[in-house]
Amino acid sequence: MLHILICEDDNRQRAHIENIVNKYISAQDVEMELALSTGNPAGVLDYLQTHPDKRSLYFLDIDLQHDKIDGMGLAVIIKDTDPYAKIVFITTHSEQAHLTFEHKIGAIDFIVKGLPEAIERRTVECLTLAYERYLDEKSALMKFLNIDANGEVWSVPYDDILFIETHTKVRNKLILHTETGEIEFRGVLSDIEMQVPEFYRCHKSYLLNVGKVIYIDKRTKEAVMPGDKRVLVAEKKMAEFVGVVGER
Repeated sequence: MLHILICEDDNRQRAHIENIVNKYISAQDVEMELALSTGNPAGVLDYLQTHPDKRSLYFLDIDLQHDKIDGMGLAVIIKDTDPYAKIVFITTHSEQAHLTFEHKIGAIDFIVKGLPEAIERRTVECLTLAYERYLDEKSALMKFLNIDANGEVWSVPYDDILFIETHTKVRNKLILHTETGEIEFRGVLSDIEMQVPEFYRCHKSYLLNVGKVIYIDKRTKEAVMPGDKRVLVAEKKMAEFVGVVGER
């Protein structure tokens, strides 16, 4: 999901940008949401503390009426926290454009406040470009597990996998579980564990995606996954597993 943040101290201008963003999201089939719209840069800084490295899109007014920080200073902090952040500046002063190069911000655009129609066109262009970059980055970061199921090669994104278990009746056979189904394939769980160190071996028969755990049922010693699928957690692993889930 590409999060969008707006920091503009002019209420009317901020409402205009909000409307453009919301209209764009409603009209397009995109993984986007307006996460924050504020006139106070402190709100953006709070967001950065709780959402580091989110690769978000920021619309920033340079001329923020704030006694400690302006939009350019805010952008520098954003980039230090999230180097992949996408930034668009909005200002009444076109002569300030050179500052984005001096501070090495790498802004997507520098929109000068003027005609509402021009602002809307440029904002839509920025939304489209930012989303294209987001998809490219997402594709580059996505990892896949390649498995051979009855002669068919499947490339399953890690993020789709809930857990992998050993087959109870067939030797050297595994079952990969997703939210929508199962895939049986030949393999040994210890080999998959080495291929996918991001997953956790919670039991001799189970390797799970910790990021998919909804909660841990200590009474039944199970990890509860989407679709109410349950994975056994070995008693000797429980304390460590609780810590691993709690850190994510």
